[in-house]
Amino acid sequence: MTAPASVLVVGASAAGLATVEALRRGGYPGDVTLLGAEAHLPYDRPPLSKQVLSGRWDADRVRLRDPGTLAALGAEIVLADPAVALDAGARAVRTAAGRVLRADAMVIATGLSPRVFPEQTGLSGAHVLRSLDDALALRGELRAGARLVVVGDGVLGGEIAATARGMGADVTLVGPQPALMAAQLGPDAAVCLARLHTERGVRLLPGTGVGGLTAADGRVTGVRLDTGETLPADVVVVAIGASANTEWLADSGLALDDGLVCDSRCRAADGIYAAGDVTRWHHDGLGTHVRWENRTNATEQGIAVARAILGDVRPYRPVPSFWTDQFDARIQVYGAPSADAELSVVEGDMADRRFVAVYRAGGAVTGVLGWNMPRQARLHRQRLVDAYAALAPAP
Repeated sequence: MTAPASVLVVGASAAGLATVEALRRGGYPGDVTLLGAEAHLPYDRPPLSKQVLSGRWDADRVRLRDPGTLAALGAEIVLADPAVALDAGARAVRTAAGRVLRADAMVIATGLSPRVFPEQTGLSGAHVLRSLDDALALRGELRAGARLVVVGDGVLGGEIAATARGMGADVTLVGPQPALMAAQLGPDAAVCLARLHTERGVRLLPGTGVGGLTAADGRVTGVRLDTGETLPADVVVVAIGASANTEWLADSGLALDDGLVCDSRCRAADGIYAAGDVTRWHHDGLGTHVRWENRTNATEQGIAVARAILGDVRPYRPVPSFWTDQFDARIQVYGAPSADAELSVVEGDMADRRFVAVYRAGGAVTGVLGWNMPRQARLHRQRLVDAYAALAPAP
């Protein structure tokens, strides 16, 4: 396979940068362009809901690479100009500023956009947290004693609630699950996490739907629950999930279904690949298409795409994983545990909030949970790596 003469990477976050860096490490000598929708140089998103929101880090500290390191990549970096259309046959991208960028190979890494309530647009005090600018705007409103309602009981909602409570805000978290992060952790670990939040002063309202927001004079005043009750609020953060940024691909002819649909090599069409949160690819080991929204996958998939561009035909079939820091808990999950998986502690003690547990379903280990035991959790992860490697033979 002959390497393409030029590569365009659309999306200048973790997945896009990982692709460019892996191309150069692999000896790729051709032209590379990195196109970003935001004005910022590539930065890391996980610290936004923790270190940046709390004020412990300034904006510069989340940069993934300094300007000199980026310059050494020899790539043209175009920022603050989102892609608005793709001609897949010509491999040409049109941007909001009217640029037309062409390349022999293309990588789509345009990430996600947070879901919002219809009345949220333009409403002061109503926030999402996806970008650096989002984090800085929210930080400016989280004074001590401010009444914050977090709508959403997943990873992001839990992190925002923990950070805001540490800043002295009066925090209520509401969501439809029976416990915080129940879908990701299972019932036992979710109860443990909920107990931690409650002990630190977060008011949890599990199993509760939200109908929308209330406002007066252009500013949010509360959150309207499905029960008819309204939670008064000075600030609201909506963390109810995100949608893949594929609207600009609507007329491209590429397959779209909860993301950009790709084969097991992360290829959407001849010469067109995808990496990161926007990608819905066929995981040969799991036997289905998946789309994973986490930092680890963004980097690993960007590297895999670069290798594919350079001629490596191996399928991309990683072990699922995510991590979260909330208060003094560092939680790591490896694998894909089902909701009915049985959780059993294999090291440490859940009561001490320092343990490793494994998920089992049908007699097989399907996941590993580490709680303040990162090294030990990684050791147990190897069992999953071996199991996933055996699920499908290499081509």
